[in-house]
Amino acid sequence: MTTEVHAPNDALRAVRIGLRMSQDDLAKALRRAGVGLGEPNEASKRLVQRWESGISRSPRPVYIRALERVTGVPIESLGFAPQVPMARVHGDGAGGHDMTPSAEGVAPASADTRAGRQTAADNYSGVWLSRYEYYSSGREDVFEGRHYVVLVQHGNRLTGRSLNGASLNPDSPLSLDFTVDRSVVTGTWTEQTATGGYYQGACYHGAIQLLVEPTSRRMAGKWVGFGKDFDVNTGPWELRLMDTSVSKATLERYSVPPE
Repeated sequence: MTTEVHAPNDALRAVRIGLRMSQDDLAKALRRAGVGLGEPNEASKRLVQRWESGISRSPRPVYIRALERVTGVPIESLGFAPQVPMARVHGDGAGGHDMTPSAEGVAPASADTRAGRQTAADNYSGVWLSRYEYYSSGREDVFEGRHYVVLVQHGNRLTGRSLNGASLNPDSPLSLDFTVDRSVVTGTWTEQTATGGYYQGACYHGAIQLLVEPTSRRMAGKWVGFGKDFDVNTGPWELRLMDTSVSKATLERYSVPPE
């Protein structure tokens, strides 16, 4: 007769201890988080013990979301196996974007992974790196706009503003207003260009639609807007999660031009 040996989940235990929580404290926090997320759970001290002992290594999505909410750590960094295949949004070669499985997954980021969550209940609040490309007819070249933006979510509405001093081109604030529908983000963008820059303070705006990868750490898609000659243009746009915190210290850390 053989007895199955389970490898203990030291990663989860270390995070719990770092939060100065007992197993019972963590279970209570998970239940509170579930209520806050609108999906109550039945987390118990016994369940936490099963996770930490390695008996259970695949928590259900309802617990994944609560764990990430309480710890602020992605599920794969808590010693659990990923619950969904990694996927990437990429150009389809015909002017659009597709989401397909990827063997290489998604590059690490200081952000929480929300495996399996693609609903309006997702919370995408945090600091994101915004990157878009545009063609300048006057300069006959392709340029890139980069900003660190803070996104704040209320229900299925997502509002973003660039941080002070956090744009590739100084004094070019960016505003984003989105609606979230599962893994699709749709909305508008507005950018006030710098008065001393090439576009001499002109204000540009348009529409944007993005697909959210299953990890919820990256959105990618297309923007549409008008040019200085009032022609309609389009190009790629990407948002990559940098940090889920919106604390004063975090915002100050990202109030610098992106590299």
